[in-house]
Amino acid sequence: MFIPPLFLLEPSGYHILMFDIPDSAITETFLAASGPGGQNVNKVETAVQMRLNVYALRLSPYAFRKLKEIAGRKMTAGGQLLITVREHRTREANRVEARKRLENMLVEAHKRDAHRVKTRPSRAAKARRVNAKKIKGSVKKMRGKPSLD
Repeated sequence: MFIPPLFLLEPSGYHILMFDIPDSAITETFLAASGPGGQNVNKVETAVQMRLNVYALRLSPYAFRKLKEIAGRKMTAGGQLLITVREHRTREANRVEARKRLENMLVEAHKRDAHRVKTRPSRAAKARRVNAKKIKGSVKKMRGKPSLD
């Protein structure tokens, strides 16, 4: 299965992502969907359970870690990504939805997180904070019952 190129906006400009997912890496099984739907839901297996062998994608270590984080419990210890869709009444619509979810997960996995630069408050900022705390404390001190001295 070939997913068309995707364009991501990165700090250096647009970056093209292409995912070439081998058909041998995807296994689809169809299940009887649960929930409302009457006779149709009871006799037709429309829900799709897609299994993807993540190791067959040959992702970069960063993308693999991020995909594992995004997938959460959907990824097994053996490197299988499990996507189950039972939202639509037809098999084909559920298959398309499962592939969309897979595509979105892969796009998110390839996005780089912004590098955080650690900053420290300046001496003046610390002084302003302490001064504000002193003022707030004195205001609170004045709230008590008046003394009879």
